[in-house]
Amino acid sequence: MRPETDYLTEPRQKPGTELSEAEAIERAKQGDADAFQVLYDKHKRRVYSLCLRMTANTAEAEDLAQEAFLQLFRKIATFRGESAFSTWLHRLSVNVVLMHLRKKSLPVVSLEEATQGSDEDSPKKDFGADDVALAGSIDRMQLQRAVNNLPPGYRTIFVLHDVEGYEHNEIAGLVGCSIGNSKSQLHKARMKLRDLLKMNRAEEAGKSRAG
Repeated sequence: MRPETDYLTEPRQKPGTELSEAEAIERAKQGDADAFQVLYDKHKRRVYSLCLRMTANTAEAEDLAQEAFLQLFRKIATFRGESAFSTWLHRLSVNVVLMHLRKKSLPVVSLEEATQGSDEDSPKKDFGADDVALAGSIDRMQLQRAVNNLPPGYRTIFVLHDVEGYEHNEIAGLVGCSIGNSKSQLHKARMKLRDLLKMNRAEEAGKSRAG
């Protein structure tokens, strides 16, 4: 069996016939590096995009995507098919990014952002609801820049919920916070995003007038 990093550095040796994903998974479990390469080629863009959305840093995203596939190499034998492989790999990749954020001592959810005492100001029924103000025709690049500028804790919750589609109970389990805290963080992330988008629009308008 080849060293676990070879699939990232060696040219791919294509199998004689195209493997299905299910076949590639079973062969990769047995240590077939070509089969693992098939899985890597199929999922590498999605894993990198996820890492980039969560970190807003291309260098970190590349490193974390590689780490996610190293983790996959080590753990693929534990995949039992109870969920789609893409879902399983997605969860594994999210965990890799969250572990990285914790090691950097970036508070994914800070204690002072808990929902105690905020019920009167922000009704719970509003937390986690669809945000019409953000769902309008916003330039995608403007939105991505604004998301990148969110504090790490806010960005993590926003990406997991509004981009990746995780429910608050799932986010709470992944991040290690309460469901109420996850909803509060999302609410505040959306408020912050609106402020950032307003600032961006004001800057663009100023440039247009200056031009």
